[in-house]
Amino acid sequence: MKIVTLGFEPSPAPRVEYGIQLIREALRECGYEVAEGVTVWRWDRYRAVDGPKIYVGNRTESGFLGQLEERDVLLYHTEEPEKEGFYLASCPGSLVTVSGGNDSGVLYGCQELARRIRKAGKLEEDLAYGDAPSFALRGPAIGLQKTTVEPPRQTYEYPITPERFPWFYDRALWLDFLNMLLEQRCNIIYLWSGHPFSSLLKLDDYPEALEVTEEEYRLNVETFRWLTEEADRRGIWLVLKFYNIHIPLPFAEKHGLKLHQPKPLPVTSDYYKKSIAAFVRTFPNVGLMVCLGEALQGHIYGVEWFNETILAGLQEGLKDLDVKEKPPIILRSHAIEPQKVIEAALPLYPNLYTEAKYNGESLTTYTPRGKWQGIHERLGSLQTIHIVNVHILANLEPFRYGAPSFIQKCMQAAKYRLKSNGLHLYPLFFWDWPYSPDAPEAGQPRLRQIDRDWVWFAAWFRYAWNPDRDPEAERHYWAGTLGERYGGMEAGAAVLQAYEAAGECAPKLLRRFGITEGNRQTMSLGMTMSQLTNPERHMPWPDLWESQSPQGERLEDYIGKELNGEPHVGETPPDIIADAERHAADALRAIEAARGLVTRNEKEFERLYSDIRAIGLMVAVYADKVRAAMLVLTYKHTVKGDYFQRVDLLEQAYARLAASVDSYRKLTALTERTYLAANSMQTPQRKVPIRNGLEFKHWRDCLPVYEQELERFRIHIDELKSGTTPEAVRNMKEPIAPCKEAPFLLHSGPAETFRVEKGAQVFTDGDVHIIGCAEELNGLTGIRFGQREAGLRGVSLELELSQPSRVLIGYFNSTDQQWLQAPSLEENTHADDKGGYAPLLRKGLRLYAYPSVNVHAFQFDAGRHTLDFGRGAYLILGIVPADQEIRQRDVEHKNDGVDTLDWLYE
Repeated sequence: MKIVTLGFEPSPAPRVEYGIQLIREALRECGYEVAEGVTVWRWDRYRAVDGPKIYVGNRTESGFLGQLEERDVLLYHTEEPEKEGFYLASCPGSLVTVSGGNDSGVLYGCQELARRIRKAGKLEEDLAYGDAPSFALRGPAIGLQKTTVEPPRQTYEYPITPERFPWFYDRALWLDFLNMLLEQRCNIIYLWSGHPFSSLLKLDDYPEALEVTEEEYRLNVETFRWLTEEADRRGIWLVLKFYNIHIPLPFAEKHGLKLHQPKPLPVTSDYYKKSIAAFVRTFPNVGLMVCLGEALQGHIYGVEWFNETILAGLQEGLKDLDVKEKPPIILRSHAIEPQKVIEAALPLYPNLYTEAKYNGESLTTYTPRGKWQGIHERLGSLQTIHIVNVHILANLEPFRYGAPSFIQKCMQAAKYRLKSNGLHLYPLFFWDWPYSPDAPEAGQPRLRQIDRDWVWFAAWFRYAWNPDRDPEAERHYWAGTLGERYGGMEAGAAVLQAYEAAGECAPKLLRRFGITEGNRQTMSLGMTMSQLTNPERHMPWPDLWESQSPQGERLEDYIGKELNGEPHVGETPPDIIADAERHAADALRAIEAARGLVTRNEKEFERLYSDIRAIGLMVAVYADKVRAAMLVLTYKHTVKGDYFQRVDLLEQAYARLAASVDSYRKLTALTERTYLAANSMQTPQRKVPIRNGLEFKHWRDCLPVYEQELERFRIHIDELKSGTTPEAVRNMKEPIAPCKEAPFLLHSGPAETFRVEKGAQVFTDGDVHIIGCAEELNGLTGIRFGQREAGLRGVSLELELSQPSRVLIGYFNSTDQQWLQAPSLEENTHADDKGGYAPLLRKGLRLYAYPSVNVHAFQFDAGRHTLDFGRGAYLILGIVPADQEIRQRDVEHKNDGVDTLDWLYE
């Protein structure tokens, strides 16, 4: 038996020790005996050790490696290893060195050497290989979050307990996950929570802040400490993400505060500062990820809260600690412009990072552009490391996704177009971690995401390490990797082709036809005709096509240009439908070819085969429905209100829509057997295709809606053919009545009531008066305040309602900073907590020389309320009973809804 001597510095760091263990295990598996600790490692004495030798060291700390480098015995033909870089070298005297730029670099070098020993079955004799990551941070996000609110707690507020998160305490699951991440050379895990400190800390000054029992607290600390240590051994930072300003329920109750605070208070600042200091002292190897948006009015108080509370607490905690690396602090760019915060914080703490979403909350393109590209470029230019967040993946759910070439291009875009240096990756079914959405076989446990979606994780992290690998070599690599799983190179190549082709379908469909790149749309469940032909009704998010898509045309733009004979620009709807059908057909042919070649993991292959079929049916649903929508829009712009003309266009659209519904029935039948749900976030925030993601979470739930849509379409076509005006059109012509008022008391000093009518002044400062008012608003009692005060600092109003009511808020149609912006689910999960997400009266008010105003209605219970929306001017245009019906319409254009043609399908 051959003996290999394994050398290293005394008392190696945990990561180095783990790397040494990997080499030791590989050598023993290949028949070597391993000797250790038999000599002092010096340049002039190592040859005295007989036989092959391996020395492992951090070149910034190892005297032996330094001696070899000084004497040109250890030379590098690539960049010298720095940070996480490493170099494997065969040196004279039967010596192999593993030289790392830091402890993680040593670990990755040991990992690479162990892999090579196993592959060759021996220790190679001619090594000269260096490698280093392109991205500084590489890792997944895992949520200590749920989708069902637990009153009186609010969104994101879930104390960590075995009942809520049994998987958190599953050490075997964690070890499998950590080992997978090490295999992919990940160096970070982002753990998301609303307010984790109340489950992991006890504070002498605030004992009421603890939200778990003593037994749960001890278990949490023990589990979390174990997790941080195991992660650290594998070179992985654990980073805990929290929202601001969220406070624990018992703390809020004791101090008479709301759970979500919009601005700092002395008591909340002191509590947070002491919490963070105690957390850092307890878990010094854990970083923090800070979300200053949503609850906190970050654009006003972000710098103050981040510097004077969060960083102050961090520095207090680090003060007496001897840590090798200061923990990373990541500032999330969500509902806030982080540049000012970072510029103010850098002199106080150098290890800062920024983060922003890659394609919103979907995967749409590898060429992000426009405003969003500019945001990334600005963040990437700061003296920090900038991270792209591949977030939620609402358009890929629930199917498997494994298109390596698409993912590689995304990581190249992250590096070159977005100037980022880190990856933050969501699992494909984030909200149901650790389980996949697949329906389990009878008597079998649910599939784990780390097992089902191994290609997803492996591809993103492979290209986070190096996005610039040769494409041809990558095709060979992935065909071989998939071939090992399914039974041979030929099978692997066919599966790869299916993955690549199918991977183009969802990104292309969403970016041309979707309402949003956010998670309020479950793309695989389809879209209604109204959402395709009248997207404005459904609050489309322009960033989808302005930033998260290549240049191209929306449906109505395309039809308008076609009818006017104008040239088209970029992607068109017919282009995308043709592409999606081609990709789906290619994927199906490839997976059919693979089916006869697979000899391993047959059950998993059959699940993949089913997914490829489902994606093909989804494409068929969209293809026919989009063609139906184009015919309807052609009808709309051709007949121009004379609806009894060109009914033949509607007949053609009906045939297309019927074909779409038929494909949807097939998709429903297939997914009935294979999937528990289409979306992981089953909450009211899911609004497309149908409101309420809990009730409409599966294709079987949505099929009746589409069948009814088809039936109503047939009925209205028949009415038009017979010369009968449809009832919906007749009803839309009825006069519009003013809203009834709900009584209220205004308790605020700097505001006053006024009558909403033409000529009325809407602010207390300046002569800004109404020149046009929707009939519904006329005569209501509004509330006015100072525009300047609202624009500079924001206003706080106290209202007392005697009954459940809706407050009518007017938002100016301008993105200038002086105006309050309407709440957006893309930026604020709480945006629809009180209803009113979509405007009821578009351009319902016109003011002299000011932007037009959209009117929203927000629900409030009876009682006293504080209205504090943050900085920006807006209007309060009345308070009406909660049951007051207000028909959604476009007022300025006198559009009562008829020419949208929604009545055709409703």
